[in-house]
Order: sequence, then C-alpha cells, then structure tokens
Amino acid sequence: MLLWVKSKIISSAQKLHLYSIREIFHILIILSIEIQILCGAERKETASFTYMDTAEVPIILKDIQSKCSAEFVTTTTTDKNQINSNNNFRSTIYTGYEEGKRIINKSDSSINTKFVRLTSTPSSQDMISVILPGDIILGGLFPVHEKGEGVPCGPKVYNRGVHRLEAMLYAIDRVNDDSTLLPDITLGVHILDTCSRDTYALNQSLQFVRSSLNNLDASAFECTDASVPHLRKNASSGPVFGVIGGSYSSVSLQVANLLRLFHIPQISPASTAKTLSDKTRFDLFARTVPPDTFQSIALVDIIKCLNWSYVSTIHSEGSYGEYGIEAFHKEASERNLCIAASEKVPSAADDKIFDSIIAKLQKKPSARGVVLFTRAEDARRVLLAAKRANLSHPFHWIASDGWGKQQKLLVGLEDIAEGAITVELQSEIIEDFDRYMTQLTPLTNTRNPWFEEYWEDTFNCVLSKNYIPSNLQKHDISMQKTKRLASNHNNDFKLYASSTINNHSRLCDESLRLSDKVGYEQESKTQFVIDAVYAFAHALHKLHKDLCLPRSNQNDEITSGSAKRLHRHNPSAWYRKPLDSESHACPEMANYDGKDFYNNYLLNVSFIDLTGSVVKFDRQGDGLARYDILNYQRLENSTGYQYKVVGKWFKELELNIADVVWNKEYDLPTSACSLPCELGMIKKQQGDTCCWICDNCEPYEYVLNEFTCKDCGPGYWPYSDKLSCYALEVKYIRWQSLFALIPLAIASLGIIMTVAVIALFAQNHDTPLVRASGRELSYTLLFGILFCYCNTFALIAKPTIISCVLQRFGIGVGFSIIYSALLTKTNRISRIFHSASKSAQRLKYISPQSQVVITVSLIAVQVLITMIWMIVEPPGTRFYYPDRTEVILKCKIQDMSFLFSQLYNMILIMICTIYAIKTRKIPENFNESKFIGFTMYTTCIIWLAFVPIYFGTGNSHEIQITTLCISISLSASVALICLYSPKVYILVFHPDKNVRKLTMNSAVYRRSAVALAGGTMG
Repeated sequence: MLLWVKSKIISSAQKLHLYSIREIFHILIILSIEIQILCGAERKETASFTYMDTAEVPIILKDIQSKCSAEFVTTTTTDKNQINSNNNFRSTIYTGYEEGKRIINKSDSSINTKFVRLTSTPSSQDMISVILPGDIILGGLFPVHEKGEGVPCGPKVYNRGVHRLEAMLYAIDRVNDDSTLLPDITLGVHILDTCSRDTYALNQSLQFVRSSLNNLDASAFECTDASVPHLRKNASSGPVFGVIGGSYSSVSLQVANLLRLFHIPQISPASTAKTLSDKTRFDLFARTVPPDTFQSIALVDIIKCLNWSYVSTIHSEGSYGEYGIEAFHKEASERNLCIAASEKVPSAADDKIFDSIIAKLQKKPSARGVVLFTRAEDARRVLLAAKRANLSHPFHWIASDGWGKQQKLLVGLEDIAEGAITVELQSEIIEDFDRYMTQLTPLTNTRNPWFEEYWEDTFNCVLSKNYIPSNLQKHDISMQKTKRLASNHNNDFKLYASSTINNHSRLCDESLRLSDKVGYEQESKTQFVIDAVYAFAHALHKLHKDLCLPRSNQNDEITSGSAKRLHRHNPSAWYRKPLDSESHACPEMANYDGKDFYNNYLLNVSFIDLTGSVVKFDRQGDGLARYDILNYQRLENSTGYQYKVVGKWFKELELNIADVVWNKEYDLPTSACSLPCELGMIKKQQGDTCCWICDNCEPYEYVLNEFTCKDCGPGYWPYSDKLSCYALEVKYIRWQSLFALIPLAIASLGIIMTVAVIALFAQNHDTPLVRASGRELSYTLLFGILFCYCNTFALIAKPTIISCVLQRFGIGVGFSIIYSALLTKTNRISRIFHSASKSAQRLKYISPQSQVVITVSLIAVQVLITMIWMIVEPPGTRFYYPDRTEVILKCKIQDMSFLFSQLYNMILIMICTIYAIKTRKIPENFNESKFIGFTMYTTCIIWLAFVPIYFGTGNSHEIQITTLCISISLSASVALICLYSPKVYILVFHPDKNVRKLTMNSAVYRRSAVALAGGTMG
C-alpha cells in the first residue's frame, strides 16, 4: 500500500499535467491515514489528524518516518511571498473538502515538491472485495465478518452482513435490468468488508478514495480518429460515485468523515446514531433509516405503557450505543422515568465484564426491566451472562433494533430471552428477494467471495474444495498461523481458518438450498439496503436527464420512465446482462460534483419502493421513523420460539399489552423502586429518585403533585380522589329545620297572645283597671314584648345585610323598650308610696306624659349605643368555620360585641329588680309591683342561664341561635304573663271587679291612693 502511495507521489511530481495539486494533497491525506492505521495509531488519533501547509510536508514525513521506520528524502520549494501570506496555512479532516480546496488553489502556483526516494518495509495483500464493472460505480460497506480479538477480522461470518451485501447486488441487478430507470447506463459495484470494526472500515474506505484519484480526465486525451476516448468498464475504470453503508454507526461516523473530503455521498441502510444528522459534520451522509432519537422515544413509550418507573440500562461502547442511550436517558428524565443503573459494554469486553454488569443489575432488584441499546453480539453476551448467573427472578428485556428480531442471536438462550420486547424498523418481506436467495449456491454465486463461508456456516458443513483430510489438518493449522504472522493485519480472509474447518464434520451436499427449514430468514434491513440503491438510481436518473439529454428528448424520457414508479417485480431480473462496450453516461455526469449531487438530487428523491412504502429523506438526510414492536414468545404446543408483532410506533405508540407474554410470569410485571402511592398520598424521597415512602395528606388537603399536599383553603374540601377541591355547602338555619320550628312556634304564640292583650286593653281603654295600670306605659310595654317576639324571625332568616341590621337593632331595642317601661313604672310606684307617708305634696314627673318622656329617653340610649356599634363594626355577613368540614353563614357580629351591646339592658334589669324589691310591700289592690318583682326575678334567672348557654354553644350554630331565640321569647313571655295575666283575668272573667273602689279600700294608704289615682287619671 505504501509503495502504491510512493508511486503516486512520484508520478504526481513528474506529470503535473495529469495530476493537479489537489490530487497530490489528497494523496498526502491518504498516506497519513494509512500510516496511522497500519502503525497502530489510536482511533482518536485517526479521527483528528491535522494537515499542515506544504512548507510543513517534511515535518509530516519525518513524523511518519519516526512511527514506521520509513526513510524519506524530500526536496521542497515554496514561494516565500505565498508562505508569508498564508502563515496559518492549516486544515483538518473536519474542516472538509472546501477548506482543503481553498488552500490548494491559493498555493497551486507556488508549490513544486519532489519526492526523491521512499521505502517501507511492511507489505500487505490485496483486499478481497466484490467488484462488478459499470458506467457508474457504487461502493458498498457491509460487516461480512465479526470483529476479531487481536486482529481486525474474526473468522466467523456475520449472516446479517452477507444478506445485506446480497440485497445490494439484487437491487443493482434490478436497476440494470430496468429499461425505464437509468436506460443504457449500467451500475457497477465495489463492495468491501468492514469486519464490524470502525478503524478497519476506515482503512477499507481508502480504496474508494484511490478509485477516485485513479480516474483520469478524458479531456486530456485525443484519439487518432478524433473521436472521444472511452474507458474500459472494469473495477478501476471510474470513481466511486457513492457508497452504500456502513451498518454500524461507529463505522459510518469514521467513513463519513473521510468520504466528505472527496465529495463522495453516502447512504447507510442501518446506522441510526443521532449525531449523523448533524449536517455541519456529516454533510454528505444520508440514511434510509431514522435516527435513534425516535427509537429512544419509542422505548420510553413502551416502558411508560407498561407502567414501569424504574429500569436499568446497558449500552455498547461506540456511537450507536452511546448516542442512543443518551437520547433515551434524556427522554426518560423528561417523563419521570428513573434509571436504577446504567452500564456500558466496552469494545473489548470479556465474560468477566458481562458477569459484573449482571451482578450490578442484581443489586437493584426492584428494577426488573432492563433496556438494551447494544450491538447484536453484545446483546447475546449479556444474555449469556444472565444465564450463567442463574437468576431466580429473571430480568425483563426491552431491546433496541441492535437485537431486533434476530433468531440466531438467541440460539441456546431462548429461555432467558423469552418475553423480551424488542424494537425493529418497520420493514416488509420482499418475496422476490427470498426467491433470489433460495436459488443461490456456491457454484452459481461466484461474484460474492464470502458466500462459501456463509454457506458452510449455515449448513455446518465443508465444501469439497475446502475440505482438508484429518492427517493434514495439524500441518495446515501451523501453515495458516505462519501465513498470518507473516502478513499485515489487513490480510484478506479468503482462506478460511483451519480451526473453523475442524468444527465441520461433513461435506456439503450439492442439493442443499437456503430455506426457512435451515434457519434462513430475510434480514430486517434488506428493504433499506434496496431502498438505498434505488435512491441513488433515481437521483442519478434525474441527473442524467438534466445533464445528458437534450431538452427535446426529456419528455420522451419522462413518458418512458413513468412505469418505473411502480417497480413491478420481475423474477428474471436477478443476474446481470453482458455489458456493452461503451458508457452512455456523459462526461458532465461522470464529473458532476458529489456535494451538489447530494444536495440537489439525492435529498430530493421520493419514490415508492418494492414493498409499496414511501422512500424520501428530510433535510438532515434521515429516513421516516416507523417501528414494529416485537415480543419473543414460545410457540403454542411447541418448544420453538418466535417474534410476534404486538404493536407499532409511528409518531405514537400502539401496543396491545394483552398479546405480550412474560418470562415466568402471567401478569404484567412491575419494575418500580416503590409502588405507586394510593389516593391522597404523596411521595417522600429516599435515596434514588424513584425510591420513596408514601405519606398521607391531611383530610382537608389535596395532592398538588406527587410530592406536595396543598390546603384546599377554608370553605373547600378535597374530592375523594384528592386531585382537586370543591366548595363546601354553606350552612345556615333553614326555615324547615327543627332548630327553626321550635323558636318560631314559641314566637308566633307569643305574638298572638301579645296582640290579644293589646286588643283587650284597647277595648277596655277607659276602665279603672286599665287606667290604674298606666295606659301609656302598658301599651309601650306590650309593644316591646311584641318587638322581642318578632326578633326570632330576624334571627332565623338567612343572614343578609338587612337581616343582620334587624338583629342588631331588634334585640337591644326590644329589651330596652320592655325594661325602660318597667323601670319607669317601678320608679313611679316606689316614689309615690315612699313619699306618701311623709308628705301629701304632689310629686313631679309622675304624669303619663312625663313617664312616656322618661321611657323614650331610656330607650334612646340603647338606640344610640346600637348606632355606634353599627358604625364601629359595620353590619354584614361572614363565613364561620367551626372546623374544616363546615362553613356557616352568619351575621358579622362578634360574640363579645353582642354581649357588650346588651350591657345597658342588663343595667336596666338590675335597677328594675332593685325597685321591685323596694315596692314589694305596697297594698294588695296596688300589688302590680309584686308581679313586676316576680317578672324581674324570673328574667334575671333566664339571663343568667342564657349567657353561659349562648357562649358555650358557639361551635353549634343552630343551638346557639335557637337558644338566643328561645331566651328572648321567654323574657318577653315572662313579662307578658306575669304582668298582664291578672289584668286579663279580671277583664275577661271578672269584669265586675273592674271598679274604682277596689283600688282604694285601705284606710292606711288612702291619701297615697288618692295621689296615685289622681296621677293616673290626670
């Protein structure tokens, strides 16, 4: 390889008319990459190598010499002026092709570098590849072999890689056989094995770059007959126009960085790393599959649908696993899904590392769900470690498309993998491709150099030409080892290791064919490989139409090509037709810039593929995100297993949980650190984010969020689900309640009795008894009693501003009317009978008019007090909350304010009681004072009992109001009955006693009686 680079550099120096400075610069890039790969440079070094200006080429070569023991002698001349104007003359692989082009163009006229001698000791054999000549060459990168231990490629063939390689060949055959798509233009291929390793794939990709540099500009030649020269159609006849691959994201990341420098567009049928959507870094990369961002969302959707909140994750080292799990963790954190443990599988992991990963997962027994974002081989080794651990409680696997629906991955591990839910890109079986594969044999499929290995691995047999007799096996093993030690680690693997041959005990029968009976199953990415080929074909078809066809012929081209949109299956289109000798791709098409082709044609293709699905790219070059959700299940009445489609994902999840089976469980398993809290309970964190204890909210609180209780507030109560609150029913005394009916009945009876007495007194207005009782004060007293009875209605009514004003005014003024009249009357009687024994002089202020004035004055004091109270504490309503379950509508009256408002009435009662005691010994015919005394004694008892009852029932609104109403009515009833029942009795039953003489039959108090009578009648 290095000798090839040497020859290129020498040739470039001697024939500058054929090779431009840009080509020489690219050769230096290839040289640097190959030196670093061949000399065992670290992968990170390979991804970040730096290129200096041409003045620094000796430094680069000296560095290469120190690494590989190569001897270089160089002579470099550079224009000083050009050097001075380009002091920062530097470019990296990430700078891209445009920067390199700019640098080269600036320096083209001043660089004249000559390489005198280059020698290198390592040697290597040519790489094995699939080469089919054509007018336009498409490269292919597929993992035909698994990666080896200590060497780039392992001896074991990777079935998925072989299937994808054959899918590309199948698609190329169909396009070449289609007369309406790229008519008269043949697609060729150059397919390489990546061995599932990124650094090896990068080295392999250099063959595509060399093919581009080998392409000569035909305009520099002229035939003797003046015709345009044509190149022969072989593997190196033209540049690789585009590349299909790689499969692993880590491979695509490395290869895309290289191909973009040479403007070679790339379409991957399987790489799903999110970072590949970054067009600032991978501006020529596209894929027929979606990025892992959508797959991560689908995985989180599945876990949330299963009501799991606590899972562990395992991911592979590399871009696929690391970027995929990063997107998963981000989506999980946004949706309150907790990660118990997150383990990474190193690239060179052994069984001990996998066993330690399982051991770490076992330390989180509550996290029974395990998410795998791994490569297929890593997923298998995780399952092997789980089997070695002999788990009593198996894990429930949720896997990405790295596991997908591969059957061979689970051979011998079916019992461990049972119940796994996997995600696979939604793809359809292409039956025509299955027919194509079932007709392939090692004899007929000679264009695929790895098909023999695949055949022997599938049928566990040895082809006759590879069979080694037992007596020669030992010698062959040593010979193979010798060959490998002598060769570079880039050796081809055409010779199958004899240690592998030893494992096959029989020769392959020529009648063997691929079928589902021998485990053949169409690989899930087959559709996407074919779509990638057709995407290139459609883009090239449009390019050919725009550049190579005259405008007048384009309508005919469109008409003839319309039938191709449907891509009808043609089973005969499996093998290539013989090639013509001439290329029908015009020079403009062959030399068209790959970057412009990518942006203007490739990203704009849209067609219906062989399965009837729409194929197109978004502006990031990503395909549509559609996934199947699979469940690995045991077949009924069988020991076999299958993947069953239990759901789909396209923008949102559709999962039929009833169809999902689980490993050793019948019901949906739980994967949670702590069980969900019951209604009305919140979480209190303990340790991990998803580990908590549940705590009850207070009865009056609702659950604001899973960690917080919030008070509903006074007058509100939470619903039974504790998610929100409702307004409590406002309580007040209803007219139909027992607490209202009893006081209303008493008050109504009192009102009737009072009105009856008033009517009786009015009927006997001028009789001696009524006149002797003091008509004015009697009527005033009766009005006060009636007012007190009416207060019951104001107290029971629904509290409003009006009813509250009536309550304040009615209670205080009603009592003041009664006791002011009684006080005036007892004071008048006391003064008359106490002064009668001392003097016959007529007393002042004993006339009826004076008595009324005195009574009104006393009442006015209470009215004034009430008015001041209303000003200090304006009337209104308020809500009273005796506890959190009740809301009572009351008047805005504080209990102590009400007590103070009755203080004046209490003083009146006390004075009346004193006067009643003083006048207890008056004559029998004037013994009204005795009834007044009895009234006052009873009133005092009632009030003494009322005060503690009223304040003691403050928490029971109904009892408090009822007690107040009854107390007021009793006070009024005592005054009515005690003061007026004797008079009513005489007026009704003994009217004969209603005469004047009965009021003055005492000689002792005759003079006093005359004075009293005179005052009354006057």
